[in-house]
Amino acid sequence: MSLKSIFSFKNLIFIGFLVFIPISLTAYFLKWGSLAVFLTAGLGIIPLAAWMGVATEEIAGVAGPSLGGLLNATFGNATELIIALVALNAGLIDVVKASLTGSIISNLLLVMGFAMLLGGLRYKEQEFQSVVARVNASSMNLAVIALLLPTAVDYTSDGIDEATIQTLSVAVAVVLILVYGLSLLFSMQTHTYLYEVGIAESENEDRTAETLAEGLTEEVSAPRPDLWVWVGVLLVSTLLVAIESELLVGTLEEATARLGLTALFTGVILLPVVGNAAEHATAVTVALKNKMDLSVSVAVGSSMQIALFVAPVLVIVGWFLGKPMDLDFNPFELVAVAVSVLIANSISSDGRSNWLEGALLLATYTVLGLAFYFHPVIEGIG
Repeated sequence: MSLKSIFSFKNLIFIGFLVFIPISLTAYFLKWGSLAVFLTAGLGIIPLAAWMGVATEEIAGVAGPSLGGLLNATFGNATELIIALVALNAGLIDVVKASLTGSIISNLLLVMGFAMLLGGLRYKEQEFQSVVARVNASSMNLAVIALLLPTAVDYTSDGIDEATIQTLSVAVAVVLILVYGLSLLFSMQTHTYLYEVGIAESENEDRTAETLAEGLTEEVSAPRPDLWVWVGVLLVSTLLVAIESELLVGTLEEATARLGLTALFTGVILLPVVGNAAEHATAVTVALKNKMDLSVSVAVGSSMQIALFVAPVLVIVGWFLGKPMDLDFNPFELVAVAVSVLIANSISSDGRSNWLEGALLLATYTVLGLAFYFHPVIEGIG
């Protein structure tokens, strides 16, 4: 990564947000109050998530396409996974479930909505691979079914115990992880050509720019990114995210109560916005460059990873830790996820997007956000 790209406007914002890390630690040790710790820790996680993403991309560039793709697929939602693991360990099961459904909703509606809206205002119509969109739609439909069935079993059975639901959830989680592995095999091995269109266009643009610029030889012979430096950045960022997540989760209940918010609204709306901030910026940036293939891939791919990998991993980890984590979700959350997947699949099925479709996604997210805000407190949730 060049100095110019590091100090771009977007990255300068993330660098500026790093100041909230020492502020949050100071607020914790000097006992400034739960609300101050909660807000500053949340803001501190945003730049760390961005640097984790940058480090993963740089390591992937050195490691090669196969290993690099696996790294991106594994660490793409590391921030959300870390926050969820901390909350799971603290016994905040309902907050974990809410953050999972919220991440899916946020990526499909908020991230993709802003990308299509702003990209559509700059370009009349943008295109992306419709075949990939259909494959992603099928995967998301499977995720909805997998989340729906354990809840349906619970609601249609009399006297079913929690252990049975958790055992069912673990079995479903194993199937989802296998499907996630198959999707990686599909995208990185057997059908890579479907996913390389946007990358190839980007590389052609870069080559054209290099040809027009002076000093082509120096550019080509520039040293590759230092692998160990970026590994260090990834490790330090991961450690700091874990620390900030402890502060965030530790003050969540008291802080949200002072703000007049339920844990349901916090988990579904606030936490995913914090965890998805870096992906949001990336999706919008590439959409403004008319690289809608990559933008949709970031938004939908992140939702797929949450549904097919992060949620199943949390179920299995909860099983090992003795925590009652399962796939029996709040029905209202499932309705929100189903609605999000339905409209996202409908809009992306033709492989074209415009500003109005982006506005429709954002309007749907706004309506769901209002519904979660006014949703009454439920036992175990608020």
